[in-house]
Amino acid sequence: MSSSALPRISDDARRARLGGRHLLAPAHRAATVEEVADALVGLHASDAATVYLSACARLTEPDPAEVERGLYDDVTLIKLLSMRRTIFAVSTEVAPCVEFSTARGIARRERAGLLKALGEAWDERRLAGAEKAVLEALAARGEATTAELAKDVPALQEKITTSPGKPYESRQSVGSRVLRLLASDGHVRRSRPRGSWTSSLYAWAPAPRIPELSEREARAELVRRWLASYGPSAEADLKWWTGWSLRDVRAALADVGAVGVRLAQGPGVALPDDLEHVEPTGDWAALLPGLDPTAMGWRERDWYLDPEHVPFLFDRAGNIGPTVWWNGRIVGGWAQRADGEIVWRALTDTGRDAAAAVGAEAGRLAAWLGDVRVTPRFRTPLERELVR
Repeated sequence: MSSSALPRISDDARRARLGGRHLLAPAHRAATVEEVADALVGLHASDAATVYLSACARLTEPDPAEVERGLYDDVTLIKLLSMRRTIFAVSTEVAPCVEFSTARGIARRERAGLLKALGEAWDERRLAGAEKAVLEALAARGEATTAELAKDVPALQEKITTSPGKPYESRQSVGSRVLRLLASDGHVRRSRPRGSWTSSLYAWAPAPRIPELSEREARAELVRRWLASYGPSAEADLKWWTGWSLRDVRAALADVGAVGVRLAQGPGVALPDDLEHVEPTGDWAALLPGLDPTAMGWRERDWYLDPEHVPFLFDRAGNIGPTVWWNGRIVGGWAQRADGEIVWRALTDTGRDAAAAVGAEAGRLAAWLGDVRVTPRFRTPLERELVR
């Protein structure tokens, strides 16, 4: 079939899908954190606060306790080092396809990298012995921080140099790397933080077993879920989001029966049942945190983000900060000041209706945050300017 004969999906049609599929329009908000995570495939979790902010933006009743229930009480959300070597919080339903399509491969590379960094003082046998000792200590304690486990396993207190000779050379404890490796291998999980939900000082706990899938099945299922949430989209977006090779991406697309479409930016792919017109969900506004899955769901973002606004909203490493959305477009940024006030700035003229809706969302966010203060892990020019 020639490209001109392929179904055409406009930018308006792609934006129309966001309000419902990403649970951003008020009528589409969810009751549970598991529903939110599944709607987005997973929640970015590199910054401890992002999981809460992303989830509560989409919950009918925003409450950090609902997120904690999923993460720590019921353990129906699991954090995995996976796509793009980023930590995602995924539901136990989605975990198998993430684990066996992506996380296991990253774990193998993590192990090889750690053994290289450890040098001659360690080998596979000594590393395996340290891992065994850590798991035994953790089983005895139930939960423990890396520092607490290092008291039980002194080898964890040793230091290694990472990126020697580079401007970002640093010294790290062996313990932090070993626990990261055990988490990558599915033996331990990040448990409740010591402090508030914004804290990155967390304990470790034994991880639940993830049911096995073949790598091919896992990749196909992850692609199917991604297309259902983020499609129709460009093949290059999927390659970027997963971090896979183009060969693996195309094989998984074939396995789910993806079909070609025409996007405004060029060729795209979609699930075969996702070609019909989608009615807009009505006007909606959203205040999403830095690294939110919607903002970071695609490599090519011109259809929802004006390229001229990128310098205000991204840091130098390509991490997006807090964003203001109106009907499927990023129209500005927001921040929380020291006194708790939520402030925002439009980077384009959005009109009175948009300003009123954004103001209402700012009030909703401030209400559930209460006395909590949140500073993004990756700060951007506009966010810094707003808090001055």
